[in-house]
Amino acid sequence: MSDPTRFDLDERQRAMLAEMGVRVWWPQAPVEAAPAPAVTAQVAQRPAPVQVPRPVNQVVATLPDAAVPLPAVVGQMDWDSLQATVAECTACGLCQGRKGAVFGVGERNADWMVIGEAPDEQEDLQGEPFVDQSGKLLDNMLKAIGLSRQAQGPAGVYVTNILKCRPSGSRNPEPLELQTCAPYLERQVALVQPKIILAMGRFAVQSLLQSTEPIGKLRGRVHQAHGVPVVVTYHPAYLLRNPADKAKAWADLLLALKTVQG
Repeated sequence: MSDPTRFDLDERQRAMLAEMGVRVWWPQAPVEAAPAPAVTAQVAQRPAPVQVPRPVNQVVATLPDAAVPLPAVVGQMDWDSLQATVAECTACGLCQGRKGAVFGVGERNADWMVIGEAPDEQEDLQGEPFVDQSGKLLDNMLKAIGLSRQAQGPAGVYVTNILKCRPSGSRNPEPLELQTCAPYLERQVALVQPKIILAMGRFAVQSLLQSTEPIGKLRGRVHQAHGVPVVVTYHPAYLLRNPADKAKAWADLLLALKTVQG
């Protein structure tokens, strides 16, 4: 009898995996996902900010003199109001160095939500998350399981970042910045109501899960954030620098797919 959880690949998907440099394989002992609670439209209360370790000599983020706090009604905003508020946001110092805010793209009623870290230089310039080579790799990863950020309906994906503005000099995000920007992401999750969140990269993972554990220790099981199942994996930019870990990212995609399917 065939394994009912097995995800059979067609020739197109095998070709996409070949582009990723991943050999087709199946884990011998699939990880059992914990049952997920029902998702509601109510915005979860934001927990205290995670204290992510900061490299030595890194400048601590401070609020600008003209900082304007986020509106109290962020948790009730519709898509248009939320995007307009993000575009004009001056709640933290990141607004001073950005070319533009990076809000998010894709199917707004998607089952899948992909959340990255902070915008890089090209994302800041283009106003879209996951562009350039890392974006191409993400698109190939999604295509391998029949998804696309350009698609609508069941094959669609909504893609965004933990932070909406780029930290200057490509430095790591500060806890104050992550805390300040968190309500925007919470509202996006509440509006999308995804069946699964794929968190990509250390800061996305640690901020969502309020954990300081490294990705290597958080992989392989299903977590929860804002009432939604979360599977963690490596950021495509990391995978481009460490191609040997692409096979691990493929296993993470399979875990997310299994969670969505049942």
